[in-house]
Amino acid sequence: MSRPSPAPTYTLRGASAPLNTLHFSCHGGDTPLLFSGSAKGAIHIWNLNTRRTQKIVEGHAGSSIIWVSTLHAEDALITQGRDMQVCLWDLSEGRSELMDSVWTGSVGFCQSSVLKSSPGHSLLAFAGEQTEEVKIMELPSKTPVCTLVPDAKLGMVMCVKLWQPDSGPGPLLLAGYEDGSLLLWDVTQRSKLSQIKAHSEPVMCLTFDPKHLRGVSGSSDKTLSSWMLDGQNSLQLQDSVMLVNPGVSQLCIRGDSKILASAGWDHRVRVFGWKKLRPLAVLQYHTDMVQTVAFSDHQDPRQRLLAAGSKDQRISLWSIYNKEADTS
Repeated sequence: MSRPSPAPTYTLRGASAPLNTLHFSCHGGDTPLLFSGSAKGAIHIWNLNTRRTQKIVEGHAGSSIIWVSTLHAEDALITQGRDMQVCLWDLSEGRSELMDSVWTGSVGFCQSSVLKSSPGHSLLAFAGEQTEEVKIMELPSKTPVCTLVPDAKLGMVMCVKLWQPDSGPGPLLLAGYEDGSLLLWDVTQRSKLSQIKAHSEPVMCLTFDPKHLRGVSGSSDKTLSSWMLDGQNSLQLQDSVMLVNPGVSQLCIRGDSKILASAGWDHRVRVFGWKKLRPLAVLQYHTDMVQTVAFSDHQDPRQRLLAAGSKDQRISLWSIYNKEADTS
């Protein structure tokens, strides 16, 4: 049985729009930060010491922000909007300057994925102009690396995740599609390595644990589907969890690979032990769809927070560190 819902440690208000995406940055200095992207095109940078907005960045012409992340350090920000632009920002020394932008051509909601490839360089994966294509580009040069298109009709690209294996070729890319399929791509060889049907409905979100070569995906159905990579880079379906209500917006594994959180269309955040997908808690606070979840990357386990952003325009922060959860 899952535990009764605790109350949030605290909440952040003031976004004045539905929250679509969250990203923590707790390493760059004494001030832990939380970045949020809203449906009205604003990126809020929250100071978690004062629990107030430190800065608001606007650069997507009022279009909904669907993804935010940081590059190399917390003073280099990357954002994606429904204006079909991925923007790079310089936040150093109090600035908020637009350094560059990439036109994606995608009209969907697929969040981009970024992977550090070498000091000062990254790979960016994003849904392209054509329905099923994923494009990969090197940053900051914006040099095209490849375009990945499946050889069968799978529908729109819904979610992507770039990652670098510890051994063997790489980088690799996981992509979820509208027909419920998951594909694993070898970026260097521009080839498909494996494919599985993980859901009966579109894959709304996925996340991956490179340490254990295991991932999980969510859909508009009631199923969380977990899967793994075998020694031949072949995707293998594992366990599935049936949820009470359909619809998962986002999934996030804590950095220590102990806990999984899901953002539900039913206004709830669900917390699972990652090892066995054992339900640990149902967090009930929001009054509308939860659209994003993120774990802080703080070095001290007792300072690790879970943040949830909702269509109700609020961000809830939860402290769920405990020994029992960590051994699940």
